[in-house]
Amino acid sequence: MSSNNGQGLADKTMGSSLRALNWIAGSTILDRLGIRSQFERTVFQGTKHGMRAATSAGRTFRKASTLGKPARQNSGSASGLFDLTPDDEQQMFIEAGRAFAADQLRPAAAEADGQKATPQEVLDQASEIGVNTLGVPEEFDGVLTEQSATTWTLMAEALAHGDMGIAYAALAPGAVATAIGRWGDPDQQATYLPAFTGEEPPAAALALLEPRALFDPFTLDTTAIPAADGSWILSGVKSLIARPGDCELFVVAAATGDGQPALFIVESGAEGLGTEPEPAMGLRAASTGRLVLEKVRVPEGAVIGDETDRSRIYADCVAGSRVAWAAMSTGTSQAVLDYVIPYVNERKAFGEPVSNRQSVAFSVSDIAIETGGMRLANWRAASRSDRGDSFHREAALARRLAAAKGMDIGSAGVQLLGGHGYVKEHPVERWYRDLRAAGVMEGALLA
Repeated sequence: MSSNNGQGLADKTMGSSLRALNWIAGSTILDRLGIRSQFERTVFQGTKHGMRAATSAGRTFRKASTLGKPARQNSGSASGLFDLTPDDEQQMFIEAGRAFAADQLRPAAAEADGQKATPQEVLDQASEIGVNTLGVPEEFDGVLTEQSATTWTLMAEALAHGDMGIAYAALAPGAVATAIGRWGDPDQQATYLPAFTGEEPPAAALALLEPRALFDPFTLDTTAIPAADGSWILSGVKSLIARPGDCELFVVAAATGDGQPALFIVESGAEGLGTEPEPAMGLRAASTGRLVLEKVRVPEGAVIGDETDRSRIYADCVAGSRVAWAAMSTGTSQAVLDYVIPYVNERKAFGEPVSNRQSVAFSVSDIAIETGGMRLANWRAASRSDRGDSFHREAALARRLAAAKGMDIGSAGVQLLGGHGYVKEHPVERWYRDLRAAGVMEGALLA
């Protein structure tokens, strides 16, 4: 009986994954974009071995090819028009993300929150629909020819509508792939990027945040000291990383000898590297933990960028991360709005729907207004990033709006449900806890 039950679960899991993929395959958008053959090749590689178990942390990364220069996605161009309509490619990702979030993330969210872990099959399915290859150049089988923070934010918003904690766990490896694809040198790209588009993509994480109050990402306690042989010695602690115990690769932020921050590629097998659990108020499905670096030696080629552009790369990384967290907050805020509207219309008090009360109607309206404002501010920052314009100010504003208004929206959702908002029978208490993350998270995701 145990064997039959196990087979039944496997069949059910495989069926769920194939339903999401079949939905995309049946869309005419693939043909309009002329990417059906590339999509089918990706699906074949992702499914020919069935649903995989978690990969081991002992993977050895080897350079797969030699490039004359780094592969990069092209920057977008401004059309001169203010148009918020997603193009066909973006619409495909939006619809795929929404379908995946509704069919897979939302049903798994409560259990994942309680277990403090996202089921591996959900992470595998997320990888199969391409969420972690949006920042990978086409030369390494990436799915986009142009850099598109806007497409990434649309996908992240769609997934966070299902559950922010699971979305964080699913999207975290893509931050590493995007960082290497956007700023890595030819050797770094050839060594690490093929793994993200291969049959068993690695768990990976971007590590910027440190465990202290009022954290400033431009004043880091984690240090990278150059050694006589050209290598670097990293020491410090990073906080609230998604699934650090499962990760095989990290991109770690550290202050170099001149005090300027830089990004370093660190493999999980490095001596002196360890992890600690760090359960948090929200994002519990992401199995958050700390990364501890005790004189971890990495080679000279582990640093991303040369001396002239390391600080600029790091600043762009921080700004991109702020756009990413604003997108996640927007998606979860939209989930609150979509949940409370039917609730207040159906819930009756004194013989009429509670939505007839002016205070209730105004509260719901405020949620809609602030969610729309968060979305527009975030899209503005993302679009400027895509065009190659300065976007740090816009990213900071989007993140500040998400931190303040997202928390208010989560609280209002709990309040509108009254006693039901406080119990786990309804998801608003989980969304409230998750939305508070935008105010403390720096790094970990990258748009």
